[in-house]
This record gives sequence, structure tokens and C-alpha cells, in this order.
Amino acid sequence: MWLIELLALIIFIYWLAVLLEYRRYARAIPKLSASAEPDLTAADGKTLPLVSVILAAKEEEASIIETVKHLQSQTYPRLEIIAVNDRSSDQTGAKLDALKQWAERSDDFPVPITVVHITRLPAGWIGKNHALYQGFQQARGQLLLFTDADVRFQPQAIASAVRYMRREQADHITAVPAMPANGFWLRAFVHYFLFALSMFVKPWRAGDDRSRKHSIGIGAFNLVTRKAYEAAGTHRAIALRPDDDLQLGARIKRTGFRQRLVSAASMLEVEWYPNLPSAVHGLEKNFFSGFRYRWWLAAGAWFGQLLFYLYPFAGIWFSGGWASAALGASVIIFMALYASAVRSLTSGPVGPRELVLLPFSVMLLCYVLIRSVALTFKRGGIYWRGTFYPLHELKKKMD
Repeated sequence: MWLIELLALIIFIYWLAVLLEYRRYARAIPKLSASAEPDLTAADGKTLPLVSVILAAKEEEASIIETVKHLQSQTYPRLEIIAVNDRSSDQTGAKLDALKQWAERSDDFPVPITVVHITRLPAGWIGKNHALYQGFQQARGQLLLFTDADVRFQPQAIASAVRYMRREQADHITAVPAMPANGFWLRAFVHYFLFALSMFVKPWRAGDDRSRKHSIGIGAFNLVTRKAYEAAGTHRAIALRPDDDLQLGARIKRTGFRQRLVSAASMLEVEWYPNLPSAVHGLEKNFFSGFRYRWWLAAGAWFGQLLFYLYPFAGIWFSGGWASAALGASVIIFMALYASAVRSLTSGPVGPRELVLLPFSVMLLCYVLIRSVALTFKRGGIYWRGTFYPLHELKKKMD
């Protein structure tokens, strides 16, 4: 009985510590939105930095035209788009070429677009990282915006981000987009994955300039100064990292540059995965990489999820006495933090059904983690966008 009581006490202390840290730092996550401040478009465009938008596309024929058109509709006055076709076997490249020709002939699309075609992937690179680096090689901007080929931008998104960046004197702005999900379970899983990631990387501390340990980077929107990007080693330094967005943010922060995280649900939108099976399969390529391909770190995270996130829901019923009370308090803190963090990051609602069914979200994430580790070892590496990357090569590129 004493062991159950000790366990309940440890779990309660953990959740209390997380709550105190969250209350101290989480309010620092602002929302990026069009404001009443003077728009940057009212200023002389020559005084503003050129923003080079760099996106990599592989088999994105269904979304690439709409994405580029959204970018060409931005209100920010100094913009260039560099779209990199990364060895696509569909019509992605042809559609980009046609759009470029149309934009050059039309007065309705004043934003210049450069199309880069990649036909071969050099050794030592993951395709997306190589494509983004090749896009950087073509970029002329003082600011670089790395984004994905399926992100939808509101017209004022880049102008609002640059305005916030200048006000904060930041070197790196990364933004959480709205992530619409079809169906309850996909939405619940996306929310819980974001929450679990937040508990691991503590993104609310990315804006703490005194700490170089805590950082964040989000692939949908990484706006960085050229100076910070080059000092961080560019994508060459993370050439074989599937979690390139997180690693880019980490290197920028470790190098000593100012980083800020914003919620941009009203400005950016991306469908992360179309359904739950796609999410489960999609995470197999990069979940394990977050633990540096070390099984014991992944096992520790798996055990931590079961102990601190799942056990309180079950233990509350059989512990008895003050142990049940401590576990009940832990569950309440967990639910409150979950609802607050999800709303803060995504501006999305969290209903009571999602809170009650949190244990199932925990178990699903544990399954996805085990699956990612098992498949990586079974295959001896990972598959990503039709390319196989051997595990021994991926491990060599770990910092």
C-alpha cells in the first residue's frame, strides 16, 4: 500500500510542478493576427527587408497551385517565392512551370517566383532538407520563410509576422497554424500529440532569451533572418534529420539568437493528415528521431506516458484514501493544462468528450511510439516520400 501512496505522491508533485511552470511561462505565447497597427504596406517598400519564401514540394500536384497563389496574394510589399520541385513523379513540376509563366505574363501576380527542379538526391541528405537548402541557394532575401507546400496563408500573414518580428527584435519567428481535422478521433489525436510534444520541448519557454536549452520550430512557418540561419549552419547541419523544423529551431536558439513562438490559427491553416490511419503511418518516419534513435530514451518516454498520463485515470479507483485524492487532483490538473495548452496553441475548442477520453489518446500515442521504434529497427531505417534512409546513416548525423 505504501508503494501505491508513494507513486500517487510522485505523480501529484510532477503535475503540480508542470502547472507552476506553465503558469509562469505559457502566457508569453501571443496570437498572430491582423491588428489596428499601421500595416507594413503603408510604408515605403524599399525600407522593408525582402522576404524569400522557400517551399519544397514532392508529389504535391493537388495543393501546390493554391499554396503559391495564396503566397502571391500576400499584402507584404517585398516578397519572392522560391518553389522547389523535389523529384516529383506527378505533375507538380509542370504545374509550377505553368504558374511561373502565367505570373510573368500577368499584372495580377507581381510577386516573382523562381522554380527549382531537383532530379537527384545526393548522399547524406533527406529530400526535404536538401530541397530547402537548394531553395536557400537561390534566395536573395534578408529574411527567409521556410514553409510547406500545403499551407494556406491569409493575405496579411507575412506582413503581420514581419511586424511582430521587428517589434520583438527577434531573429526567428515560428507559428502554430490552424490544423483542421476530419472526425473526432483525428482531432483528439492531433491535439494530444501537440500537448505531449509541448510537455517534452516546453515551447512556451522558447521566448526566454536567457535560456538556450528550450526552443521550437514548426515546419509550416519558420521565419528567420539570413544571419541567424547561416550562423546555425543552414540545413546542411541537419541534413539527415527528419524533424528538421524542431532541429532548425534548436540550432538557432543554441547559437544565441532571439526566438519567438506565436499562435497563428487565424492566419495559417494546414491539414496535417486527412485521417487517423494516415497520422499513425505518417509519424513512423520521425517520431523515433526525436529520441535520437536511442531505444532507451524512447522507452523512458513511453513509460513516462503510462505512469504520469495514463495511470492516474485508473489508479484513482483502487488506491483509496489520500492517494486517490492525489491522483484525482493530478487528473484535474492534467485536463486543465491540456485544455489551456490546446486553446493557446491552436485557438481550437476542447470539449468535455475529448477530456474524458484522454486515456485513449494517451494509449494511441504510446502505440504510435512503439510502432515507430519497431518499424525503424525492423527496416534498418525509415522511408520518407519514397526514399529509404538507413539507420546507421541517420545515427551518424545526430549531434
